[in-house]
Amino acid sequence: MYRCSGGHVEASSNTNPLKNYVVGRSTSGWFETQPLVSEQLVKRRLLPVEALATPTVQDFSDTPLIGDDKIGVLLLNLGGPETLEDVQPFLFNLFADPAEELRKSLWAKNVPAKVYVGMRYWHPFTEEAIEQIKRDGITKLVVLPLYPQFSISTSGSSLRLLESIFREDEYLVKMQHTVIPSWYQREGYINAMANLIEKELKGFDCPEKVMIFFSAHGVPLAYVEEAGDPYKAEMEECVDLIMEELEKRKITNAYTLAYQSRVGPVEWLKPYTDETIVELGKKGVKSLLAVPISFVSEHIETLEEIDVEYKELALNSGIEKWGRVPALGTEPTFISDLADAVIESLPYVGAMAVSNLEARQSLVPLGSVEELLAAYDSQRRELPPPVIVWEWGWTKSAETWNGRAAMLAVLLLLFLEVTTGEGFLHQWGILPLFR
Repeated sequence: MYRCSGGHVEASSNTNPLKNYVVGRSTSGWFETQPLVSEQLVKRRLLPVEALATPTVQDFSDTPLIGDDKIGVLLLNLGGPETLEDVQPFLFNLFADPAEELRKSLWAKNVPAKVYVGMRYWHPFTEEAIEQIKRDGITKLVVLPLYPQFSISTSGSSLRLLESIFREDEYLVKMQHTVIPSWYQREGYINAMANLIEKELKGFDCPEKVMIFFSAHGVPLAYVEEAGDPYKAEMEECVDLIMEELEKRKITNAYTLAYQSRVGPVEWLKPYTDETIVELGKKGVKSLLAVPISFVSEHIETLEEIDVEYKELALNSGIEKWGRVPALGTEPTFISDLADAVIESLPYVGAMAVSNLEARQSLVPLGSVEELLAAYDSQRRELPPPVIVWEWGWTKSAETWNGRAAMLAVLLLLFLEVTTGEGFLHQWGILPLFR
């Protein structure tokens, strides 16, 4: 636990190794927030200690969380429906209901906040959400990316956009804000994931023999090895925390982690989901429970890639029993915990400056957009486009395009032969046979 006195933060023992608390003194005594992060983040050098920003010690009993302020919560995600018909169900499945449930949970906890949705690549765009935030006169904003683990390609991409928007707008410059960059280590999230896994395991004839297969969205390997993206380490720690919670419930199944949804010619995080499924089949695994660990809502990566493609691959690879844990969606424990995360961050909105390094501890670095990008994404590497249109070399996409080109050539030749009555097929007497 951390004790604040004289402008310094002192650490004290914590019996639970999975969590830390922020503890401060007010005129009415000590207060403490819910757990923020385990010390493994700093030990693994995911974040430089000097880059972490913790709130200035202040008397929170004299600082109301709400008062006359208008509180807003901005949820961030990528988006990406392919057709006009996809837009409405996509938006509903991804955001409409969860965002409404989060608003209800906040109001039930006496925080009358407005919740906004801002997507990076589709409507409602982040810019649209920001304009509504301004129209509503929001004075304090909590930015909450809907990615449990931070990556410069997901949360980081949205924060880059916010950085450019904030710098160009006088209203936004004056509006106080803070960002919750990741929340995979929160007890509510861990418990919600464990609840879903435990429930799905009961659907198997022999639950104890089921392999728990965590499948996470991949990122280019260079982001992790060259740009310092914490995604891989946060993902591994997330899986460890979930399995530790399951072990408390006497669930000790074998488990593994792999990465899906890779595109383009560059190397992505390994092991790959498809290759791992084949290997597990060869090793004699007969029952598999897929867990979409980096997805909080159902969309194409779960409904198509996991439920259709990977299921078919698993069954063809010798795996006989297949199951899949649903995305968190509006799971009550999850939504309530997200609301708690927002409420816990409110005292820190606009109060992130720290004057001495002794106050910097291994906390999730709640802070401004600029501070978090400086900590997580200082190199501002160029990110790949959401969809790679073309790849060079003997790749799956190259085969697809080569096949399409060959088919188009054949159709063109047939068209010319039929219309002109001359050509290779006529010379060999083949085309008249089909008349």
